[in-house]
Amino acid sequence: MSVLVGYNTRLVVQGMSGSQGAFHSRQMVEYGTNVVAGVTPGKGGAKVEGLEKIPMFDTVDEAVQKAGANTSVIYVPPPFAADSIIEAAAAGIQLVIAITEGIPARDMIKVKYVLERDYPHVRLVGPNCPGVITPGQCKVGIMPGYIHKPGGV
Repeated sequence: MSVLVGYNTRLVVQGMSGSQGAFHSRQMVEYGTNVVAGVTPGKGGAKVEGLEKIPMFDTVDEAVQKAGANTSVIYVPPPFAADSIIEAAAAGIQLVIAITEGIPARDMIKVKYVLERDYPHVRLVGPNCPGVITPGQCKVGIMPGYIHKPGGV
């Protein structure tokens, strides 16, 4: 399996202003992940406590255009997660990691169909997953970073 995230990952956090998104964004930044933007519709320009240096945008397209994001992590509530995944793909994101659990099955069927039809280059990890990590380089998700160390298995 190829390495999905690493030093070249430029992460946008969809739902960064929510409690889970903010908490895990701080954890990812602390680990060394290059979080370049947050997205919450209607909160463009807002600041999140502990993440004041990270710009907030209204759309993923803005995050791609202005911050150069190439990977997205989804921390939005289940009713909005499918649209968030499709929005990321439409904006040119290559890797989408959906942490959200409880996304309706019908919504994910739609996502699978749209990704296969319109965005076959996009890789989706999840939903309802802990994320992806390359130890010592980049952590995207909810797993504790201290339990992952670089080196042989």
